[in-house]
Amino acid sequence: MERVFVVTHSHTLPGDIEDVKMIGVYRTLDAAKAAVARLGTQSGFSRHPNLIDPDITDEEDGFYIGEYELDKDHWAEGFVTLADDRNSSGL
Repeated sequence: MERVFVVTHSHTLPGDIEDVKMIGVYRTLDAAKAAVARLGTQSGFSRHPNLIDPDITDEEDGFYIGEYELDKDHWAEGFVTLADDRNSSGL
């Protein structure tokens, strides 16, 4: 079973808007961690350079590494969009 490691970076903008950036997809966990180390000192990223483990901390702003099996659906169910202040139609 082949796996890849996806690196994203997230931080919260004013108004509780989540800003998520796709950083890259890596063959190994070590390569993903090296990307976090390289980018953690760059402009913008350096304000939130931590690697976040949601199982350990409540902190939300920083880098995330997700492990994914290839050739597998990782979102196998539909979704519902709830109405909010940005979209009063509920769609």
